[in-house]
Amino acid sequence: MENGVLFAFLLTLFAGLSTVLGGLVVFLPRKNNANFLAVSLSFAAGVMIYISFVEIFAGAVEMFENYHEDQGNLFATLSFFGGIAFIAIIDRLLPHEDDTAAFIDEKDETPKITERDKKTLRRLGIMTALAIAIHNFPEGLVTFMSALYNPALGITIAIAIAIHNIPEGIAIAVPIQYATGSKAKAVLASLLSGITEPLGAIVAYFILLQWFDDVVFGIVFAAVGGIMVYISLEQLLPSAYKFGKTSQVTLGLFIGMIVMAGSLILLG
Repeated sequence: MENGVLFAFLLTLFAGLSTVLGGLVVFLPRKNNANFLAVSLSFAAGVMIYISFVEIFAGAVEMFENYHEDQGNLFATLSFFGGIAFIAIIDRLLPHEDDTAAFIDEKDETPKITERDKKTLRRLGIMTALAIAIHNFPEGLVTFMSALYNPALGITIAIAIAIHNIPEGIAIAVPIQYATGSKAKAVLASLLSGITEPLGAIVAYFILLQWFDDVVFGIVFAAVGGIMVYISLEQLLPSAYKFGKTSQVTLGLFIGMIVMAGSLILLG
């Protein structure tokens, strides 16, 4: 049994730390920093919006239906908007400047990243990292428990989760790198977000599992979906539109969705 627990933990660690692979994108050479930032931010939005509606919300509905067959969609919807309300309140409580004017400057064909922009990007990176870290917690539990009771299934799930954790690492690292100028801090942020997956799995298995049921998982999943959608629409896309053209933002958005869709197909 001890060997099985160690194997399950190592698989979960592998899946969680794959966010670092996404974070390493900050080391890639790029000619136009503003355009790269715009595409990266919209890519992250595409990843988070797609996974929120296709995987997270749908998963929450299924969990609630295990508890109450006819009310799964209702409970998931309430939890989803509850997550939006929660992160909106947190967002309003956090100190930040009014960035509206900074995002409206069509005359500037070569936008510069100002100090105010860096503050906005720093907040954005931190909020994205927190949302993904919360999302990684139940993901880690699923990977850990699957590997513990069915190693072959655990390997499949771990590989699929690792693949779709890579774009999540990009979503965290890019704004942090542009905000701080430090590639090391960007990679560290993606690492810290990913490490919640194995840590969360172990804590949940040994301490919290007795209180976890389909209702709790459903609430967490749907709320995290709402949080990700809020961050995408309120933070990621407005920032992307400032630094890039509409066509670039749209392209990044759909590429993010396609990448995440591919990873979810592997998971299926």
